[in-house]
Amino acid sequence: MSHPYQYVVLRFVPRVDRGECVNVGVVLHSQSAGVLECAWHVEEPRVRALAPDADLDALRAALEAVGSMCARPPADVDAALTTQGKRFGWLSAPRSTVLQPGPVHGGSAADPAAEVDRLLERLVR
Repeated sequence: MSHPYQYVVLRFVPRVDRGECVNVGVVLHSQSAGVLECAWHVEEPRVRALAPDADLDALRAALEAVGSMCARPPADVDAALTTQGKRFGWLSAPRSTVLQPGPVHGGSAADPAAEVDRLLERLVR
């Protein structure tokens, strides 16, 4: 059985005014499979080529926060974000920070949880 899913690519945008970015992660949601997964990889030389003074620890902390939001909502998160679909909507909403989601894309896969790793390899690494 194939499950439909939606995903966004997470982008590191060191200077929002310039619009330059580096893909650093993927968030995938499949309602029918009950999956909300995040995978990320920071290619340090690529990030440094775009932003030599980038705070990689802060970037990694932001990516870990996205992963935590996928796994379970933190206790202090609004009750409106308790479902996976609502958390994906929140994570995929446009923002003007150094970690931004790209447009929402869709697909289908027999194993959406494994698909997030395939997307990471294809779109980030």
